Amino acid sequence: MNETCDDKFLANSDRERRAKKRFLIEQDVRYKMLYGQRIAETGVGKTVNISSGGVWLTTENTLTAGMPVELAMNWPVLLHDSCPMKLMIYGCVIRSSEKGAAISIERYEFRTQGRAFSQQPTQSQVEYRITN
Repeated sequence: MNETCDDKFLANSDRERRAKKRFLIEQDVRYKMLYGQRIAETGVGKTVNISSGGVWLTTENTLTAGMPVELAMNWPVLLHDSCPMKLMIYGCVIRSSEKGAAISIERYEFRTQGRAFSQQPTQSQVEYRITN
C-alpha cells in the first residue's frame, strides 16, 4: 500500500510525537511546499531539532498540514574535513503553527557542495590560472 502524506498525518496525530532521540541542530533551511509536481510555496526558516523520524523548524508562514515538503540545509560537519555537505529531506508537514512546523522524514540524502579550501592559493597557482 502506498501511504500518502494525509495518511501519515492522521497516523502520527494519534502517536507519541517524541519517540525518537532529538538532536539540537540549528541551521538555516530552505523549504519547498509541493503540490504534485509543482512548487506551491517556498520559504526559509531555521531547524530547531532533528530526529531520525522528523524535523522541527521555524518558518516564515504557517504551513499546510498534510502537504509534501522538501527541505534543504547545510550540514554542520564537513566530509573528510574539507567538503561541505547539504542535507535534503523529503517528507510531509505533520503540524504547523506561528511558532514553526513539524515535518516527518520519508527519505533524505546528503549531497556534496564541492571542496572548501582553508588556505589561499599560492602565487604559482594564481599565475597558472591567469596564463592558462
